[in-house]
Amino acid sequence: QVQLVESGGGLVQPGGSLRLSCAASGFRMNSYAIAWFRQAPGQEREGVSCITGRAGSTYYEDSVRGRFTISKDNGQNIVYLQMNSLRPEDAGVYYCACGPLETVVGGYLNPHEYPYWGQGTQVTVSS
Repeated sequence: QVQLVESGGGLVQPGGSLRLSCAASGFRMNSYAIAWFRQAPGQEREGVSCITGRAGSTYYEDSVRGRFTISKDNGQNIVYLQMNSLRPEDAGVYYCACGPLETVVGGYLNPHEYPYWGQGTQVTVSS
């Protein structure tokens, strides 16, 4: 069955960096859209970044573009989210999600398009 396990969260000072990992199993990564979402307390879950298909096309939410980089290692079945120049507003629980490419049609950063989710990893940005 599809399984996603996130890791790499933690406490970092503003301006610092973290790399999140999403270990994927139970599906072929090249046939899926795999995305990162985040949710801060009291706020809705929002899309951060997505990587799709064999070519690895990438998509970013405006506030993270240029600071975050999504990538994948097909051999290891891991998707990474490198986060640089972190800001306090980047804090929250970060979730990895995936869905078959043919079903993710309503927007790659729309959480409602994704049927499979990991358990999340906490990111705290504070001095």
